[in-house]
Amino acid sequence: AGGLIAIGLLTRPAAFVASGMAAVGYWVAHGMQSPFPIANGGETIALYCFLFLFIATRGAGIWSVDGAMKKA
Repeated sequence: AGGLIAIGLLTRPAAFVASGMAAVGYWVAHGMQSPFPIANGGETIALYCFLFLFIATRGAGIWSVDGAMKKA
């Protein structure tokens, strides 16, 4: 998913899958210790989860492979 997001190919589905994977990773590794990311050391993976969710809703942009395919 990271490679697809980086080049901008199938960005929305790949970012949605990556967001889900980050959410599961947070709850498996950190979420059972404390519900707050700053208290359990999971602030980075929580940030990635919401960042990927933002990318999934926003899209790839004009300089991506998806953006170039839309113009053509």
